[in-house]
Amino acid sequence: MKKLVLAATVAPLMTLAACADNYAVEGAAAGAAGGALLGGEEGAAIGAAAGGVIGSQIKKDGKCDGYDRDGRLDPDCYGRDGYPDR
Repeated sequence: MKKLVLAATVAPLMTLAACADNYAVEGAAAGAAGGALLGGEEGAAIGAAAGGVIGSQIKKDGKCDGYDRDGRLDPDCYGRDGYPDR
């Protein structure tokens, strides 16, 4: 029953993944699934959190996003017009 509930919870989250610039949703879904298989409900929660954090650090598009609000330059921008060469 827990696996069925997990699948019903994860499936709608995957539709949100198309809008994101990173893999946070996919990471959370994969982490939750893996955690549920290995450790039940607590494992699913821990897996979802870890997967979301890891996935949020991986960009999908590879495009230059400019500077963030802290003044850090997106690594994809180096060497492009208007940006420094590293």
